[in-house]
Amino acid sequence: MSSQGTPPEIPRTVSTLANRVIQPRFSELVQGCRKLAMNHLAEHLDLVFSHAEDTLFDCAEKAENNQVQTLFFDSMRDIRQQWPHIERLYHQSIARRFDEFIEGRTASEIPVDLDAEQLALVQNDEYEESLQVSNMVSRVKARCAQSLFALDQRLAVLNEGRKLGEDSNPFGPLAIASSLREAMAPCAMHVKIKTILYVLFDRLLMQNLDGLYEALNVRLIEAGILPNLKYTAQRSPTPLDKPTKKPDAPSPSATTGASAPPQDLSAPPPSNPGALFGGLTALLDDYRLHKTEAPLLGGTPSIDSFAPPSAKRTYSASELLDALNRLQGQSAEELAQRLREPQKVDRLKAELHQQLESRSDTIGQGKMASEQADVIDLVGMLFDFILDDDELGDSYKIALSHLHTPYLKLALQDRSLFTEHSHPARRLLNSLAQAAVIYGGDGEDGELLSKVHWVVERVIQHFEGDLGIFESLLDEFTLFVATLRHKVELRERRAIEAAKGRDKLLDARRQATDVIARILADQMPPDAIRSFLEQSWTDVLVFIQLRHGEQSSEWRRASEVAEHLARNGSPTDHESQETVQGTREELRKGLQLLGHHEDDISRLLKGLSIDQQPRKSEQHNPVIPPAPVQASSKVASGVDTSVAAAVDAGTEGIALAGRSRQLADELQRVEFGTWFEFGGEQKRILKLSWFSSTTQNYMFVDHSGQRAAVKSLAQLAGDMESGLVRILPTEPPKPLMDRALNVIYRLLQRLTGRRSDSR
Repeated sequence: MSSQGTPPEIPRTVSTLANRVIQPRFSELVQGCRKLAMNHLAEHLDLVFSHAEDTLFDCAEKAENNQVQTLFFDSMRDIRQQWPHIERLYHQSIARRFDEFIEGRTASEIPVDLDAEQLALVQNDEYEESLQVSNMVSRVKARCAQSLFALDQRLAVLNEGRKLGEDSNPFGPLAIASSLREAMAPCAMHVKIKTILYVLFDRLLMQNLDGLYEALNVRLIEAGILPNLKYTAQRSPTPLDKPTKKPDAPSPSATTGASAPPQDLSAPPPSNPGALFGGLTALLDDYRLHKTEAPLLGGTPSIDSFAPPSAKRTYSASELLDALNRLQGQSAEELAQRLREPQKVDRLKAELHQQLESRSDTIGQGKMASEQADVIDLVGMLFDFILDDDELGDSYKIALSHLHTPYLKLALQDRSLFTEHSHPARRLLNSLAQAAVIYGGDGEDGELLSKVHWVVERVIQHFEGDLGIFESLLDEFTLFVATLRHKVELRERRAIEAAKGRDKLLDARRQATDVIARILADQMPPDAIRSFLEQSWTDVLVFIQLRHGEQSSEWRRASEVAEHLARNGSPTDHESQETVQGTREELRKGLQLLGHHEDDISRLLKGLSIDQQPRKSEQHNPVIPPAPVQASSKVASGVDTSVAAAVDAGTEGIALAGRSRQLADELQRVEFGTWFEFGGEQKRILKLSWFSSTTQNYMFVDHSGQRAAVKSLAQLAGDMESGLVRILPTEPPKPLMDRALNVIYRLLQRLTGRRSDSR
């Protein structure tokens, strides 16, 4: 740990005048800025560590079970041990980025604004880490836009006038947040714990960068670096900023070109979100110009259709915002009851039109401005897509549909909802949908749905234009999902361990049965002894095999006792008293392993002391049943009959041919974690969790991690051949808004004649 907020000494690359880009006259100034930044970051990084232990302790006290509590307590110890290493790596990463800036090299960056195609290539844990970094960076960029702009310009002066590339500022939020991710990468840390550290890092360090950027700018201004610089970064106008009709060819944004449409509107949807939004607005203009009566996605009419053809006056931005505020207020009333039914898009449009008309001085003369209509129809199609999305359960469709009004209000004020993957409201909607797809399941009305309802209620009740509510809700929901994922993983591990236990038990019983069958193959003991060996002593062998293994001396001795008993009949016949006593003692010890009481053991041994000769004609000879099994012996004898039947079904050697054989071969190469869709009367999405080499059975779990199905290899291959089962794509689905906007784009292409249904 560094003391008093001073960063540890970091070995730095020695920069000569030959490899330095920074002018020598600025050397002292640059090093002063470096020291200022490093001290600031070290001080606040210490706060993260000091708060981590208290936070983990609080989480442990509130843990839902012993396993989760153990995770938090163990992590407290691990973080104490690993934090000095994390801290050292963090400062090394910051120092390296600063040296790269001094030497004019491209900074080592971790992409933060991943697009949908990139997100499809990363695992869930990596995806969530990327979102954590993205959340932190986007918040700082939005909050510190002016000071960051000024700092970029002044650092460019130090850099011989070379403009800094996007996110290449060595003091920028991406460099600072990515350095933490790099520092934690070598540590074997549960993603739930990483999430907590990210939240603390954001709260205690990232949210205090304003002071650092102001201090750096003051230091540079005092040194005469652009003292009169004015903030000139521009924001793209939004429909509510400018409610007049937009030009036929909208000009790109001054800073990002976010609304520029693609040149070819008949081509596939662009991957760039800004170009995609530009194309959507251009297609909506064309649709509105030529096909006003044609319904949009979900059969919902355009908002234009609610205004009479003679309408001349366009509603002002304030009128529209007031109407949406009233609708949002109505939604907040009796919300719990409203969440039982979906918020239909056509009904909301009708209610919006009615609200506008009810407060208008010129009834029947009002209509939407072109930009307003674009956004209203686009948001409407987004929520029609949600209501029709096959990947979402009905309960989650209904819940998310009630976000329509606040998201429409937001979109009219902030067009970047459509143009930026990192927009907090966009990420929140994507996260809600992703959690519903992964953990929701069919008919799952538990804690996840309750949390989704809680998020929806908070947005409806408290959103008044501040994006901070989406950021805070996203942070809290991310923590909730991390906890939920841990619970699901724990249930799945338990299901796997239970399956392995059953498999091990079946294998032990099979070995014990084989031993007894081999012993009895050439012997003809009395019925009582045969029954004893096939039942009670088989259980003894199972117990010994599970505890000691088949190579143990205990297994060998128990097998010898069984063979001796089968060969000689009653232990009292033709044997010395010492031998009889030894055999009886071994039998007694074996039965005691099963938990039999002493009275039961005496009765069993007494029942074995009968005439050695078989009495085939005397059918009334008593067969001694095994004594009642106590709790401790259920492990050995209580084999799940459904699993035992599955063993028989899976090992009958059913001949597979043709397509079934090919599918069986493919199944043997399928990895655990692959999702399958089971058809029939009720479709189920289940995950392959384990395969038994003993039973040739596949075990599947549902979205909650519970065991949901067991299928033999033959059964599964047959069901796949008949179309009842199919393997789902391994790539994770694209985020909800990306999928929706691409579908909407293709629909508008068809409605405007730029794309046929066959394409």
